[in-house]
Amino acid sequence: MTREEVAKKVIKIVAEVLNADKETVELNSSFKEDLGADSLDSFEMVKEIEDAFDITIADENVHELKTPSDVVDFVCKKLE
Repeated sequence: MTREEVAKKVIKIVAEVLNADKETVELNSSFKEDLGADSLDSFEMVKEIEDAFDITIADENVHELKTPSDVVDFVCKKLE
């Protein structure tokens, strides 16, 4: 899976979880400040991303994922 494919999938998941328009979710958008995500939204996003890419995101890594770009980087490393 290419980085671009991962990015599209991540943006789709983020938009669905946050009930946002995919066009408003940018790779550098902050989940909290720009997209209004709370801790429950973050938990749901992590679960959806884990399921979508068949990976595990450890609790200690979750706080590092502040933007869709961070998630894309993390997923790409896990899929290597």
